[in-house]
Amino acid sequence: MCVAIPGTVIEVKDKNAVVDFNGNTVNARAGLVDVVPGDRVLVHAGCIMQKVSQSEAEEIEKLFGELESI
Repeated sequence: MCVAIPGTVIEVKDKNAVVDFNGNTVNARAGLVDVVPGDRVLVHAGCIMQKVSQSEAEEIEKLFGELESI
């Protein structure tokens, strides 16, 4: 099973993006999806897999929070 984590695109250069995950920034490949700063995205294994709405990202983050409390 693969899990993709939601984050926010901070910066895009060529096919690479800087994505923020609650204050932690990572570099992710953006070649599969066209993104701009401010987009909410799902990242897995260093690649942006898809864009998601703000509400979808918040719901995923809420679910991960509930899993942490188990």
